Amino acid sequence: MTHIKSRKHPARSAHAHLATTALSASLALALPMMAHAADDNADADKTRKPDATTLDKVEVRGLRSFVVSPKFTQTLQDTPQTIEVIGKELLQEQGATTLTEALRNSPGVGTFYAGENGNTSTGDTLYMRGFDTSSSIFVDGARDLGSVSRDLFNMEQVEVVKGPASTDTGRSSPTGAINMVTKQAQLREAVSGSVSAGVDGQKRATADWNTKLSDSSALRVNAMWQDSDVPGRDHVNNSRWGIAPSLGFGLDGNTRLWLDLLYVKQDNVPDGFVPTIGLPYWTPQPGLENLAGHPVDPSNFYGTRDDHENVTAQMATLRFEHDFSDTLKISNTLRWGKTDQDYLLTAFMSTGGTNANPLAGNIKWTDKNDLSTYTLSRSNPTFRDNQNKILTNQFNLRADFGTGAVDHFLSAGVELTREEQTAPGITSTGSRPAANLYDPDWNDAGTFAWSHNGTHAHGQTDTSALYVFDTMKFGEHFLLTAGLRADHYTTKYFANAICNTAGTGAPGRGIVYCGTAAVGSIITSSDLKDSDTLLSWKIGAVYKPVEALSLYANAALAQQPPGGANFQLAVGSSSANGVDADPQVARTLEVGTKWAANESLTLNLALFQTTVSNEINTQENPATQTGRKQVKGVEASAVGNITDNWNVSLGYLHQSAEVDKGSLVAADGTPNLTYTPSDSFTSWTTYKFPFGLTVGGGVRYMGGLHRGTDGAAGTPKLTKPWTVYDAVISYAVNDNLTLRLNGYNLFDKAYVASINKSGYRYTPGTPRTFLLSADFRF
Repeated sequence: MTHIKSRKHPARSAHAHLATTALSASLALALPMMAHAADDNADADKTRKPDATTLDKVEVRGLRSFVVSPKFTQTLQDTPQTIEVIGKELLQEQGATTLTEALRNSPGVGTFYAGENGNTSTGDTLYMRGFDTSSSIFVDGARDLGSVSRDLFNMEQVEVVKGPASTDTGRSSPTGAINMVTKQAQLREAVSGSVSAGVDGQKRATADWNTKLSDSSALRVNAMWQDSDVPGRDHVNNSRWGIAPSLGFGLDGNTRLWLDLLYVKQDNVPDGFVPTIGLPYWTPQPGLENLAGHPVDPSNFYGTRDDHENVTAQMATLRFEHDFSDTLKISNTLRWGKTDQDYLLTAFMSTGGTNANPLAGNIKWTDKNDLSTYTLSRSNPTFRDNQNKILTNQFNLRADFGTGAVDHFLSAGVELTREEQTAPGITSTGSRPAANLYDPDWNDAGTFAWSHNGTHAHGQTDTSALYVFDTMKFGEHFLLTAGLRADHYTTKYFANAICNTAGTGAPGRGIVYCGTAAVGSIITSSDLKDSDTLLSWKIGAVYKPVEALSLYANAALAQQPPGGANFQLAVGSSSANGVDADPQVARTLEVGTKWAANESLTLNLALFQTTVSNEINTQENPATQTGRKQVKGVEASAVGNITDNWNVSLGYLHQSAEVDKGSLVAADGTPNLTYTPSDSFTSWTTYKFPFGLTVGGGVRYMGGLHRGTDGAAGTPKLTKPWTVYDAVISYAVNDNLTLRLNGYNLFDKAYVASINKSGYRYTPGTPRTFLLSADFRF
């Protein structure tokens, strides 16, 4: 059997039926293709060169029925792993514009963590299956750096690969990776876009223009503009614009070349979140007794007009493909990317006092019985002035061949990557006036000022990798997939600081010893290096008793070296980033089934267990790497067309994520891992009437979260579960224009979307809001 492997050259699909046939192989199709999308693909396919077939059977694969990576050679139906593919049609129906919003369609994945004590998380701080996945976000298979919010205007689909992904991508989160697939030039004429406005000051417009320059070349330009307030939050604003041209050559031949560019500019007012005072599980510290039962307004903004997040993201990609034959192909991707983030947030810690001094905390009052006199100190400014850069080259060889009765689908390659992060030091002086706890004023100015102080931190990781994957097919009923990857990495970390304590001693929080230098001198605080070669592997088997049913099992090992998530190295045994620390090791076992219930509906079930070892165990003195964490659970989904007009996408996850050995990490004293819901459910369904009306909606359920442990007292250790209901109604005015109304959180449920480690702050869930859009295409 030969396979159609390139996303640029899928098999011909002249009408919608063929498109839905392709979709039947998908594990987690975000939304079955609507009729206009199928027509659009049909127009595009008229310009494409058909692939010749030499073996007995051709397996047709639509874009969302497989992962757009040469390392995955089979359809999702025959890939022994939990993978979800979220397509642009679903994202458009839901009005999703960011990566975080897209991942609402993956159960148990989300931004549940709101930062450390005085620091507040930014961007796509994503958790998946018990672990932080923020450093495992990729664009077209290349790592995307920076703690920023990612826009979807130039994305074709979002792929969620669950389970260790080190064999596919190199170092990654123990429990998976997220890949975004960009839009590229095609041989067709098309214009599409959307204009949206919401009741909470939301304004956005996007455009997608593709044109043929010749019989073999094309230009595609995607553009976006947005100026949106955040529903339910005073003053918080997301303003951005972006442009992404793609130029393609040789698109009708065996040798193809694309040059893709991206430029995105953001000018946001960041969100410092809201005090947890008065929420469930909150108990008053000394001096705060009168606040019990009086939570603050979740719309309150405790920052000032100086708060800002300015982001500039740039990316250039040169992609080359050559088909020697139907069964032999090479590709090469060269990527340069840079993200600059300038960020200031006036954060806070809502602490109380002591029995001896009730006014010793950050919350004070002039009349204890008058809530209007309570104030909250703005004492924790968060700065970021980071620059992230990546330069990578990825070469891949794809070869399909036979050895006797066994068909092989081989993928092998070489990857060379340099990743860097630079952060200048910042010093602040002066102070902000305390905010009124129940009526904060963002016009408060005070004497606060900040400037660069001449220090900086710089981290760099150079990686060279070799990998090989082979899927062996034994007849029509059994497939065996194996992959091996070797990564040689070198991480360097340099930091200097202004010393503030004479002499020498053990380092402590806020203490920088000067040694022989004068107090106030800039001294080198870290100059460290770590280098090693890591091996990752995975192996899986698929048994197909009938064509529509796949039973599978897999095992995989992934490794995360010191500094692999943040480019920082340390000295000592109490940090996973220690230069002498062993890599974090994740082992996963998964068994499951994928069943094509009909031509366009797939049902999937997976049981999984991931064990992460070499964790820091602070129960030992000194700390050792004997800690172990384990996540096990079951995930189920039903995705596709129940009828030609009725689409559905459902996902349910139950997981037990616990510390198996070592220090507990949850504040409530349980062995649970933090920021990980035990149960979660996501759903979306639409029905299309023959006269152009489409109605639909979904239900999202998220179990409660356990926050991290520290010295905070009285703050919530848990959050309550929540359920929200969303809806959409759209009407196709004609072939070119569709009007769409989205409603979110229809019953205006108040809930905690994320909580910080100390429990001082939380992110309020989006209240009831509506978004009206006009979608057009020509």
